[in-house]
Amino acid sequence: MTWLEPILALLALPRYGLTTLFVAAFISATLLPVGSEPALVGLLMLNPELFWSAVFVATAGNTLGGIVDWWMGYGAHQVADKYGKSKSHLKAIEWLERLGPKACLLAWLPLVGDPLCAVAGWLRLSFWPCVGYMLVGKFLRYAIMTPILLRMLPN
Repeated sequence: MTWLEPILALLALPRYGLTTLFVAAFISATLLPVGSEPALVGLLMLNPELFWSAVFVATAGNTLGGIVDWWMGYGAHQVADKYGKSKSHLKAIEWLERLGPKACLLAWLPLVGDPLCAVAGWLRLSFWPCVGYMLVGKFLRYAIMTPILLRMLPN
């Protein structure tokens, strides 16, 4: 994996801390199982004065990743139709249709949040309300979780 070393060096904390955080938050919001909290907490341990800047950057990156998920879901009708016959799938879709864009407030949840954004797109739930709810949920996640994580870690 020698190709990865220059990329990691380019994005190394703290020189490119907010950029690294944005990339980590964006990637973690896609369907890839990666968390952005280690990058956020690491940056803040090195630069505590960046708290709100880091929370906003992480929120922006994570929300943009959720938007990518929404668009992937929007274009994924054939795959979803193939698996949409199970009872649990039908119940989940019914629940999402009933809640509408407000369901995207839960986009911050581990394991289910990112696929939730994709399903919202597949159901063609209103784009901007979904983005707004994603943004609020993801911001609250970072604003609440970050101080808790920082207090748990030794200085």
